[in-house]
Amino acid sequence: MSSFPLYLLRHGEPEGAGRLIGRTDARPTATGIGACVDQARDLAAEVLIASDLSRARLAGEAIALATGVPLAIDARWRELDFGAWDGMSPGEVEGAALARFWDDPDGQAPPSGERWSALVDRVSAAIDDLAARPTLIVTHAGTMRAALAVLCGFDMRQTWAVDLPYNCLLTLRVWPGVTPSAQIAGLYP
Repeated sequence: MSSFPLYLLRHGEPEGAGRLIGRTDARPTATGIGACVDQARDLAAEVLIASDLSRARLAGEAIALATGVPLAIDARWRELDFGAWDGMSPGEVEGAALARFWDDPDGQAPPSGERWSALVDRVSAAIDDLAARPTLIVTHAGTMRAALAVLCGFDMRQTWAVDLPYNCLLTLRVWPGVTPSAQIAGLYP
């Protein structure tokens, strides 16, 4: 089976950067949107998808306008839901609880928040629905890490070894199938 390029673009800097903004619908800055458009301009993607959260969706809309590729919205590409901590700065969360979460985000999810395995499951389902065409997805750091877990077999700790700053572009070469796999082809901060 032939492979296809999958471009995962983290949204640009949002208002309230530095907070745990999973499901919080923080708006992107104009600079953040512009940086995403610059990253996407020469990719030759045939499919464009964005998370439904404003920080990704608005960047996706700007990319669609700049490239002429129609935008599809898919909520499965949302960030991890930080539950009761969503919208808080790390300093506002009890330190030991936050440390337990970073150490084991599946077993120590935030109160009323999403487990790591749930994020991986929904990203896996979204990947399964992709057509084997050059695809750009404007998304979030957590979902990019979940895609690395699904496609490259990274365990949770390995996914955190990859620095994914705002508006970075992670390029994967994907081989679809019953168990899709991928190779990292580039990371452009």
